[in-house]
Amino acid sequence: MPVPGPGYSITVRAEAPAAASSAGELTSAVGDVGGVLTAFDIVESHHDSVVVDISANVLNEEHATEVTNALDQLDGVHVRKVSDRTFLLHLGGKLEVESKVALRNRDDLSRAYTPGVARVCKAIAVNPEDARRLTIKRNTVAVVTDGSAVLGLGNIGPAAALPVMEGKAALFKKFAGVDAWPVCLDTQDTEEIIRTVRALAPVYAGVNLEDISAPRCFEIEARLRESMDIPVFHDDQHGTAIVVLGALRNALRVVDKPIEDCRIVVCGVGAAGSAIIRLLKRKNPADIIAVDSTGILTTDRDGLDDNLQWVADNTNADVRSGTLHDALAGADVFIGVSVPNLIGADQVATMARDPIIFALANPDPEIDPLEAHKHAAVVATGRSDYPNQINNVLAFPGMFRGLLDAHAHHITDDMLVAAANAIADVVDGDRLNASFIVPSVFDSAVAPAVASAVKQAATGG
Repeated sequence: MPVPGPGYSITVRAEAPAAASSAGELTSAVGDVGGVLTAFDIVESHHDSVVVDISANVLNEEHATEVTNALDQLDGVHVRKVSDRTFLLHLGGKLEVESKVALRNRDDLSRAYTPGVARVCKAIAVNPEDARRLTIKRNTVAVVTDGSAVLGLGNIGPAAALPVMEGKAALFKKFAGVDAWPVCLDTQDTEEIIRTVRALAPVYAGVNLEDISAPRCFEIEARLRESMDIPVFHDDQHGTAIVVLGALRNALRVVDKPIEDCRIVVCGVGAAGSAIIRLLKRKNPADIIAVDSTGILTTDRDGLDDNLQWVADNTNADVRSGTLHDALAGADVFIGVSVPNLIGADQVATMARDPIIFALANPDPEIDPLEAHKHAAVVATGRSDYPNQINNVLAFPGMFRGLLDAHAHHITDDMLVAAANAIADVVDGDRLNASFIVPSVFDSAVAPAVASAVKQAATGG
């Protein structure tokens, strides 16, 4: 049963009688229709009435209307206004540019701008590498999207993708001190995207590709990596893979199984699933079974693109065929990056001893976590309202902090594995248990640990 969360929160401003019973009636009305009260504030108080702001978490727009109507129908209560707290947070955007230098007088202006700035420009013209030292380039990342595969929303275009990219940039700054900026491109042509990102590169020390649909994302990333001297990271692929690998390492410690003995089922072979499989291969599991909407991926399937062909060639050593349910029989680990409600407790029961379930489809996972727990030893999701949240914010801020600090020009698989190990190591043996296999996204130790590991892998130090 879904539970209202802060992602859909409203504040209802209502006028009510100044009676002792009013507060109880108002809060009860919210609870009676399934709302979760989060705040109750008196805005105005008069002899015969009060004006209150009632904040509550709801499920969706229809539920918000139901909560509002329940309040408005109380005797003597009049709803004045309803505000969506998520929209309020986004008003005017979530980012701003702030100068790091004081501009108090003519002398300051002469050094920061003309004529003094010309000397700095000349120095960079002579030695372009000085741009990393003397400009924002040293700490700035471009968050690039074409809006073709945004969260669970699909192809909504660059303007509609901008709130997500703003949020990403805010997370970079909050968790790792990296200055990131949204670059939302009004094109979904592969060649034009590659050309545009190359043209923008002088400003940035790294590129974070985001929410670009598969299979185009694979070619875009590969060609940008080949042609640019700054690191290119596709977070939907590698960020997810890093956190999954780190979480799986700890989950396997909980159930006391070496990965070399485990058969792993990965459901969903798009950007995230493919990257997870590629990184898992570095740990030599007994086998990986890739499954998509057609069933178990095999080498004899017709019409495979380059990505799926690689996956087919490097998985399914026992040449299994059939459905997802067939793949799960006897498997040790299920990793889902696909669509909701694909499996139930009955399928988990067919898996090997102490199965591990990572059901990462958002907002609704491949299996209800409560159902999974009937037979699974460890359960993780992508949601914040369940234990063991697999969230990319554990990876990408620290990843880029390390890359920038190392002045890295490229990203290697060794860096990705180092980041995954660093995330896993933050959960020490005293804290590790089935409900705590990854640290909180707000754990201040995570980003520095990842940054240090990535920098060491990049510099060999």
